[in-house]
Amino acid sequence: MKDKKLISFVIPCYRSELTIANVIDEIIETVEQDGRYDYEIICVNDASPDGTLSVLNDIADKNKNVVVIDLMRNFGQHSAIMAGFNYVSGDIVVHLDDDGQTPPKEMFRLIDKLNEGYDLVGARYPKKKESLFRLFGSWTARVVGRILINPPKNVQLNSYCAATRAVIDEIVKYKNAYPYIQGLELRVTRNVTDVEVNHKAREIGKSGYSFAKLFSLWMNQFTGFSEKPLRLSAYIGLISALVGFVFGVIVVIRRLLNPDMPMGYSSIMAVMLFMFGVVFLMLGLLGEYIGKIYMCINNSPQFAIRSIKNKDKKKESIDRDVV
Repeated sequence: MKDKKLISFVIPCYRSELTIANVIDEIIETVEQDGRYDYEIICVNDASPDGTLSVLNDIADKNKNVVVIDLMRNFGQHSAIMAGFNYVSGDIVVHLDDDGQTPPKEMFRLIDKLNEGYDLVGARYPKKKESLFRLFGSWTARVVGRILINPPKNVQLNSYCAATRAVIDEIVKYKNAYPYIQGLELRVTRNVTDVEVNHKAREIGKSGYSFAKLFSLWMNQFTGFSEKPLRLSAYIGLISALVGFVFGVIVVIRRLLNPDMPMGYSSIMAVMLFMFGVVFLMLGLLGEYIGKIYMCINNSPQFAIRSIKNKDKKKESIDRDVV
């Protein structure tokens, strides 16, 4: 009998001790009911402060197809996904969330579409069941991503995607400290599409994304995967210079026409504050770029692994440099 193809599932885990077991059970049940594939589930504990690691280890003790990677500190969702990508063995790789909102039961909508010849298939949600804060964060990330990395028109890529192994093998060549998964995926291929998937409401707990983490993600999108912000800063500088020049000409003409006209202290202060604000904004943006360059030159780790459980159960040996 011909060996079944292997699907690798990569799940970044943070504060999910009450949800991750259900997600894993749903993955296993769905794959076994379909019957066409074998599976491995790579769960990456991103230094979760609750009992997530203990739950994962208990599951891995009972099922050797579940691999548990424990990171030394919290590196963030995208770095955790990259850690999992470095240990996949499957012909198809699916990454999804640990909270059950990206339903594993609908995985074959993505996988069957992938088998039509696409390199990458994302989930498109007709309606996301999240808080207003998270909806705003998702919308902002999507708009920023569309502006900066220019994905194919009308295609959504998010945390629930299926990709060929060839795509993942290219993505893991990126070793810098600030990965952005959707940006890396679109750097590798434009042969992508999406399919409609229902988004489930969160049953337990709350999102691990605070405003600070969302802002960090937005800045990573801005400065890690596009030169457009630098180009925008040049345009803003040029426009500001033109505005200042025109304003200066107007002031001189008015003064010549009416020598008794008093000089406007408030208008001068307003212009100065505006110009200094623009300058400091651009300096901050340049600082973000330079800071990332500095961290990359100094080999800041993308992730650091404390331990791996069930590593030897993999279908093939992996010989990659893991930072």
